[in-house]
Amino acid sequence: MILSASRRTDIPGHYAEWFLTRMREGYALTRNPMNHAQLYRVPLTPDLLDAIVFWTKDPAPMLPHLPQLDQYGIPYLFQFTLTPYGKSLEPGLREKTAILRTFQELSREIGKDRVLWRYDPIILNDSMDIRWHREAFTRYCDALAAYTARVTISFLDLYPKLRSPLLRAITAGEMTELSGMLSEIAGQFDLPIYACSEAMDLRPYGIAPAACIDRHVLEALCGCPLRIPRDPGQRKDCGCAASVDIGAYDTCTNGCVYCYANHGSAAAARRKAQHDPASPLLFGSVQSGETIIPRKVQSFREEQLTLF
Repeated sequence: MILSASRRTDIPGHYAEWFLTRMREGYALTRNPMNHAQLYRVPLTPDLLDAIVFWTKDPAPMLPHLPQLDQYGIPYLFQFTLTPYGKSLEPGLREKTAILRTFQELSREIGKDRVLWRYDPIILNDSMDIRWHREAFTRYCDALAAYTARVTISFLDLYPKLRSPLLRAITAGEMTELSGMLSEIAGQFDLPIYACSEAMDLRPYGIAPAACIDRHVLEALCGCPLRIPRDPGQRKDCGCAASVDIGAYDTCTNGCVYCYANHGSAAAARRKAQHDPASPLLFGSVQSGETIIPRKVQSFREEQLTLF
């Protein structure tokens, strides 16, 4: 099993203590997003858990817990989203200079192959045009290229619920211009660049399709082959391998204006107020009449083979 922690919320940034408690107790409970009376018990034991993929915009609260996490012997890496946007788009985040230092500190602690940078999503508006991104991306590449193995980009998906004067659709022509520019800049820093879930083929610009939960990356991390199927629950342009996510929607208080996983800051604040670090659920508790179903998982390791 590959554990995703989490596409739905920032567990390293807001729920690090809860995550370490779940690891210590060997399981977590998640609610079925389509049926809240149905819960799944997800085992978090080394015999079944092949690797952990963390998703975060600021893992500073997790850093003190890394030695404890290392004791379980389970490989892990971070998908670390770090963009140059200010408080108007990402009001709940610390100043970016501080987060840049956290990125570098994490990389020094666990190695740059396990800290994968996401410049995601790319947003264009009246105050952030293509020239603005040229300057910002160059500056961030200069700060991070020595501390990461790759950068993954994506363009803003303007979901119907995302209504803000700061957000607009990006044209195909703008995507083309941005792709060529960002690829050229990344190349100047010898930084491989990938694209996440983009329908447009960006390979002519030197940008390969990304698999953010990438079987090949995980095999290198684990040191053995992994027979992982493609994730059928993701978008058609997503190349990710299958994983189990233990996060919950409407629990992240980063407040990003472009977020698809929240229904607003008030909803996230309400659910975060229901968080108990000792509970097996990320928010709330098990109620009378609710059903707990063991999640069927397996290890994907092929131990008889080795990559090295």
